[in-house]
Amino acid sequence: MAKKAAGTPATVLLTAQKVAHELHPYDVSPDAPNYGALVAAALGVDPAALFKTLIAEVDGTLTVAVVPVTGDLDLKALAAAAGGKRAALADRVAAERSSGYVRGGISPLGQRKRLATVIDDSALGLELMYVSAGRRGLQVSLAPADLIRLTDATTAKIRT
Repeated sequence: MAKKAAGTPATVLLTAQKVAHELHPYDVSPDAPNYGALVAAALGVDPAALFKTLIAEVDGTLTVAVVPVTGDLDLKALAAAAGGKRAALADRVAAERSSGYVRGGISPLGQRKRLATVIDDSALGLELMYVSAGRRGLQVSLAPADLIRLTDATTAKIRT
């Protein structure tokens, strides 16, 4: 169950909502090539179950995209899923300011400003998925349905 030592906004939210989750610390440099695969290997999990959180601009509005580390974000698919026409990755400073997290530790949970969220539909076939727990070196596993509910997310195929 939850460990309280982490103390990030994401873990505080999960604990407050009584969501079953587990924290998974790891030691991988955020600047390492093939970062997602290295984190999956460090945790001993299937890379298809490990998701990265990206913040994009869809028609000028910040939007959260959660995609498996095994693929890339399909910006056209994200724009369509969010009801827009164009999408581009957000500026790092804007993403960090909006989320309250630093690059390499952005969690879809507990963000400073609540944004529209789209989770890749590959998560629906998983029992557990792994996302950042809100700081570099810490992942959290939880049921995809819980992440969808807590972020009020939609799901769509947004990976390439």
